[in-house]
Amino acid sequence: MPPADTKNAFGYTLIIPPGWSRIPLREGTQDAVKEIVDEAAERASRELPKDKVAEARMELYRRLNASVKEAQRRDGVDLYLPVEPMHGYLVAASIVVAKLDTGLREGVSPQDMLTQLLTGSKDSEPAELDGAAGLRKERTMPADPQKGAETASKHVDYVVQVPSSGGDAGWVVVSFTTLGDGNPEGDFTEILVELFDAVMTTFRWRTE
Repeated sequence: MPPADTKNAFGYTLIIPPGWSRIPLREGTQDAVKEIVDEAAERASRELPKDKVAEARMELYRRLNASVKEAQRRDGVDLYLPVEPMHGYLVAASIVVAKLDTGLREGVSPQDMLTQLLTGSKDSEPAELDGAAGLRKERTMPADPQKGAETASKHVDYVVQVPSSGGDAGWVVVSFTTLGDGNPEGDFTEILVELFDAVMTTFRWRTE
């Protein structure tokens, strides 16, 4: 746990891999989407005819805005996506950072809640982000076409209490999702999970 005199954390920093971009979800969202699309269209224009570039631009807009909408539905603060090819193709993956207000009942401490979360899931293990206690949960979700999930996917969540000098300042959830190469238990998917875990070692709180 952070020391008692820790100031209230109100933000964070995260070092993302090359080829990934951040889309803020509270303001400036469409400006970020447009910048990503423009850069992708510029790269595509070197290899594709103009009409194909226009089609690719519209498809990328559609996909990005669908990802934004889903992340905002989850009360996300920031969305991170790979926007450049990795080993020749674009990776199907995302990172969503969201802040949760727990509304803890009187007499229930954040540590009690964390203990409940850990004991309530066999897929969870203790974790720490920049000195703040939390948990890491990894699971494979089966395909569910009725919910738009055509293939199985790997999910990794870090849930951590926001450092505060007093009271319940809520929790942050950093969620990673990937389809990998189509096999959520395969070696490539495991490489992507390891990449995400490495990214999370760079997580730092910004304080007042």
